[in-house]
Amino acid sequence: MRNWREMSLTKLLIEEKDKRKFREFFPKPEFKKKEINREILAPPIADNKPLVGTAFDYLLHFLIKSSYKHTISNKWVSEKSLQLLNRLIKREKDKQKIRKLKKHCTQVESIILNAKKTHSEFLLNGKTIDSLLETTLLLAQVDNIYRVYEKERRISINVGNINKNDIKDLERLFSILKLDDFQLNNVCFLNPYFGKATSIVADADLIIGDTIIDIKTIKNLEMRRDTFNQLIGYYILSRIAGINGIKNKIEIRKIGVYFSRYAYLHIYNIEDIISETKFLEFIKWFKKLIHQNKK
Repeated sequence: MRNWREMSLTKLLIEEKDKRKFREFFPKPEFKKKEINREILAPPIADNKPLVGTAFDYLLHFLIKSSYKHTISNKWVSEKSLQLLNRLIKREKDKQKIRKLKKHCTQVESIILNAKKTHSEFLLNGKTIDSLLETTLLLAQVDNIYRVYEKERRISINVGNINKNDIKDLERLFSILKLDDFQLNNVCFLNPYFGKATSIVADADLIIGDTIIDIKTIKNLEMRRDTFNQLIGYYILSRIAGINGIKNKIEIRKIGVYFSRYAYLHIYNIEDIISETKFLEFIKWFKKLIHQNKK
């Protein structure tokens, strides 16, 4: 589990003055008219859109792993939730709270074990996609335990019940997915992490070949500034500290976002958005920012 002295990239980029620095060094290219006018292919019908988005991340990862043997997987976020609960049980003094946490821990562990079984069966015999839909939604619920605690330092547990609209929404996202768009002809990392050698740690959705890809299951086709900053941040950390703790193994040349409701993968070439001369200047500032946040 993450050392609590480490900080996420998202938290690092909260301050407006730091966001301004990103805007100054890395202007965000605007979408072209043909991109803006793309039709949404899977409009949201779910009540819990972020949950469906996380479930789709899992679903895409499972499909990529089943289709492409050169895939390197890291720990699921849901497993980090289980580690978190076990950690909190050891810290807690109140017996009633311990019993409650242990009950949640048992439920979460069961969901993860069943998910791993379903995942393995899918990889071995191509079990129908239906078997993965409920599994990925349950994993998304478990993910939320870790993500809420990371953000707000509180425990929020709501797992076990699946909304039918969430299933339908996920089915529609799967129906428009084209794995060929991802050009699976190079090594692929699922949930790659960056920055282990620094006090800043971040994990992206995918790296395929020389491209960092974030998955966005959102209604509007737009490159938000925060999303762009996040992608740039991944690239910076890959340059400083490598990928999965290994430096200089892969040179990232592209960053992009897969807009799942549009079945559209938008890619930027690094050389088109980042000047190497300016980048080296920016790195000095960024390392200073990391150092300041260590204190």
